[in-house]
Amino acid sequence: MGLLDPIPPPYDPLEWATKPLPDKSRMVCRSWALQGYGTPVAVYFVYLLKVALFVGGWIFFCGFSPGLGSPAAIGQWWLEPVAFQKAIVWSLLFEVLGLGCGSGPLTGRYFPPIGGFLHFLRPGTTKLPLLRGLPLVGGATRNAIDVALYAILLISLVRALVAPQLDAALLLPLVVLVPLCGLLDKTVFLAARAEHYWVTIVVFAFASPWLAGAKAVQAALWFWAGVSKLNHHFPAVVCVMTSNSPVTRFEWIRRLVYRSYPDDLRPSTLATVMAHVGTLLELSVPIVLLLGDGGVVTTVGLAMMLMLHGFILSTVPMGVPIEWNVVVLYGGFFLFGAHAEVSLAGLLDTPVLAAFVALFAVVLPLWGNLAPHRLSFLLSMRYYAGNWPYSVWLFRGDSHQKLERLRKSSKWLYDQLDVFYARKVSVGLVGKVIAFRLMHLAGRALCRLLPRAVDDPTKYEWVDGELVAGLALGWNFGDGHLHDEQLIAAVQAQCGFEPGELRIIMVESQPLHRQIMLWRIHDAATGELGRGEIAIADLRKLQPWSFDLPGGAALREGA
Repeated sequence: MGLLDPIPPPYDPLEWATKPLPDKSRMVCRSWALQGYGTPVAVYFVYLLKVALFVGGWIFFCGFSPGLGSPAAIGQWWLEPVAFQKAIVWSLLFEVLGLGCGSGPLTGRYFPPIGGFLHFLRPGTTKLPLLRGLPLVGGATRNAIDVALYAILLISLVRALVAPQLDAALLLPLVVLVPLCGLLDKTVFLAARAEHYWVTIVVFAFASPWLAGAKAVQAALWFWAGVSKLNHHFPAVVCVMTSNSPVTRFEWIRRLVYRSYPDDLRPSTLATVMAHVGTLLELSVPIVLLLGDGGVVTTVGLAMMLMLHGFILSTVPMGVPIEWNVVVLYGGFFLFGAHAEVSLAGLLDTPVLAAFVALFAVVLPLWGNLAPHRLSFLLSMRYYAGNWPYSVWLFRGDSHQKLERLRKSSKWLYDQLDVFYARKVSVGLVGKVIAFRLMHLAGRALCRLLPRAVDDPTKYEWVDGELVAGLALGWNFGDGHLHDEQLIAAVQAQCGFEPGELRIIMVESQPLHRQIMLWRIHDAATGELGRGEIAIADLRKLQPWSFDLPGGAALREGA
């Protein structure tokens, strides 16, 4: 097996594709448990190289500031305030270009390996305006105004990065342009990881000193990520990540996180304990670091932070938020290590800014956890929890070819993979995406919902909504709200699917205070076919392949 060859599944993918859905799901989930996605070894080196280029870009832009930028002297300047500021601005540029989260094969993007600017700079591509129907900017496709505004954002980011110091004249355009681009297309706002980078840039622009505000934002990232795991979803995430990690490639290790491989792929006691420990660690890191004063407590907090992000980075998670984790680690050392003496109380000196930070660091995440159908999981800061909204798009026959009517920067998934592999290999890889979805607790709702969406699943091509968003919107990163009714309407208007040709199942995240998940089923041509709720307790009883079990008691219509 070459460096570019994926690990072959223990079955013939073309024969697998012809089997009934319960058999297909059983085979592919068992394969994931021991093989993960089957990522070629060379892919991990590509991501490692990309991180090196990301750090190198930061060093390059730091070189425009006097006394910074020399790699040989990095130990003397890496904790300078302007170096941290440029890390945040550079990260926003890197992400909004599409180079960070949601790039490469671990997010279903093969050729080209990125979307981002290839899509956002192209008139006629699909977008999701916040103010639908507004003249000039509220349409479902990108026009010259959208392209120009995005280009101005990129130019403004580069202009700030090549400046010796970052002042209000350089930062205020970014403060205005990021949300303005988001009004025209919310995809751009989310791709910029605005809940972290843009909010921090606002702090830079309106606070002097700004350390307290930046600390509050970063502490919120950890805290709410921990809160989001206070449910039954995270143990399944531990299983999926362990099975896909490049550092746990031994089958005997991977078997340990399941109750009884191959017959019971629910999380084992070990996986559940690992999940609880991880949740406790994530909740503890911001508390310990905020209590530290630069001494032993701070050292302990930084060590805990390294353990947390070291584990995440070692698994190379799907969606690959690697650079974001690197920036969070750097922020931990700068904000809580080098400036442990700074208190969050310093925010009170600027009441308006304190209210702004509280909105994004407290109010919106709390709302997003209590009413997840109302807010993006990114703005809710529900990272890595497995409790994400998602969708599955079911194309009858070859109806997916109608997607070619969209103007987009990448081709149909199999057409991308055909550049590298024979169709047999491509089918094996794409099939693993089904396993990724079903192996998560939330994904097991599909065992009940898919038979309700279509009469004969063998006549339909199962495509995860994440992959559809990647094609249609140029960016995807786990947010099912990017491929919900708004995208369905935009795609239908351009592609014209006939009734029954495209069915979509949408499942919402579990609210923090309720033990249910909401679901909807749509036909692209005729609209909603049903909605209701499903109990978390019922999902916990299911295997990922339990399509053949009766589901009448598990679903409630019209909730």
